[in-house]
Amino acid sequence: MWVPADTTAGQALREAGAPTSGPDTVVVARDSEGQLRDLSWSPEADTEVEGVVAGSADGRAVIRHSTAHVLAQAVQQHFPDAKLGIGPPITDGFYYDFDVERPFTPEDLAALEKTMRKIIKAGQRFSRRAYGSLDEARAELAAEPYKLELVDLKGPNVDTAVDTSEVMEVGAGELTAYDNVHAHTGEVVWSDLCRGPHIPTTKHVPAFRLMRSAAAYWRGSEHNPQLQRIYGTAWESQEALDRHLELLAEAERRDHRRLGTQLDLFSFPDEIGSGLAVFHPRGGVVRRVMEDYSRRRHEEADYEFVYSPHITKGALFETSGHLQWYADGMFPAMHLDEERAEDGTVRKPGQDYYLKPMNCPFHNLIYRSRGRSYRELPLRLFEFGSVYRYEKSGVVHGLTRVRGMTQDDAHIYCTPEQLQSELKSLLSFVLDLLRDYGLDDFYLELSTRNEDKYVGSDALWEEATETLRQAAEDSGLELVPDPGGAAFYGPKISVQAKDALGRTWQMSTIQLDYNQPERFELEYTASDGSRQRPVKI
Repeated sequence: MWVPADTTAGQALREAGAPTSGPDTVVVARDSEGQLRDLSWSPEADTEVEGVVAGSADGRAVIRHSTAHVLAQAVQQHFPDAKLGIGPPITDGFYYDFDVERPFTPEDLAALEKTMRKIIKAGQRFSRRAYGSLDEARAELAAEPYKLELVDLKGPNVDTAVDTSEVMEVGAGELTAYDNVHAHTGEVVWSDLCRGPHIPTTKHVPAFRLMRSAAAYWRGSEHNPQLQRIYGTAWESQEALDRHLELLAEAERRDHRRLGTQLDLFSFPDEIGSGLAVFHPRGGVVRRVMEDYSRRRHEEADYEFVYSPHITKGALFETSGHLQWYADGMFPAMHLDEERAEDGTVRKPGQDYYLKPMNCPFHNLIYRSRGRSYRELPLRLFEFGSVYRYEKSGVVHGLTRVRGMTQDDAHIYCTPEQLQSELKSLLSFVLDLLRDYGLDDFYLELSTRNEDKYVGSDALWEEATETLRQAAEDSGLELVPDPGGAAFYGPKISVQAKDALGRTWQMSTIQLDYNQPERFELEYTASDGSRQRPVKI
């Protein structure tokens, strides 16, 4: 519908008969450029908009973001010295980070919920306000050090300077705050640095629950202060909230960590270390059956099995680029083979060895171990390869996020002419194999280049990305963009699968890599006798 100039989007939508109650309540508007706007927004010229309802994905995100503001207001009422971090919406909920003297208790959360319900009932209005300058914002936020840090990030490169959650605070364009305004007196009762948009009033929070609290480093870095994070969830109706809580209870009942103990499948002994599992005899049977089936399916698809060691000299990861681009995800070096004389002088210099975080450099060496002919391609190498990645202790979680794992890992070397057909058959193979394990609800995600972390030319990246996009679209599955989510060496398609509770998990990934063959100088002899570079999947 069209909104006349100097008319608010909310007024125009109401006059057009937009719902004002229930899950179909319009909570924000989307303008002709796709940008979400407050219902109090007035365009400078006649503009086409559409209403965004509470029960939509965008509507829920806005409700959750606004509920995070209500939480922060309640926290500062109970803890006046609390300093504010960030409070973005997340999948199925929201969180807000606070610098407080002690961790929050369950009793604190109950008291905060009670105060939040009073704020919601009061119907405080969310009012957007633009700062006249960065200095004005700094002056107003002088008592909020974390907000000041975000203000200082503000500038022409703001979209690359902050992560997605921080964009909710500052973002691009003008710097803004949102005031919570008393419904009757018009008094500003609380404010927060925020990009918005927000629901019209706090009464538009239909149903919420505070879930838990946990420690979290400011901006996700262990080098920063540790804050206290409160997680919550908010929905477009009490019925939707109740359904969500039922699913959470069922997920708790099905928690694989609990089942692993109850069924005597696996454990994580403290003596070994965080994120490092041992499989008990029963778990070993399950794992062996899964591996045997996968091995048979791969052999039927003309994959050849290989093995590679768990450690290597650092030079291999220099060549591959991992030490330059992936060092933070690797375990520290082991300095070995050094020999010293009795007086301590170095008689033979040592070398740095690393636990491998990935198998691909080893497979490149297998390919390069002798001359290759076009007649051998595509060459499909497969390995149950154990890899080790230095995940932060705070994100390690059961078998879903570990520091040591065994990947069913394959690398395919083919000619450029074989690429499209190989990708098509590979994606079909992957989906069929996952279906054999009982998964059948998929969509695809296309991860593209991180502009700050990549190797190779722009042309190669563009070609690789478009090739993957075509293969994904040919599959007929939904394709969702993931800007900046690719590994440093190439774009990828990831298969996202939903489980019995509707939760989404990343399963197989298919990456297209033009860079590793160049870095390792991989070649094959073409039909005309020339030396050519293979493409690697």
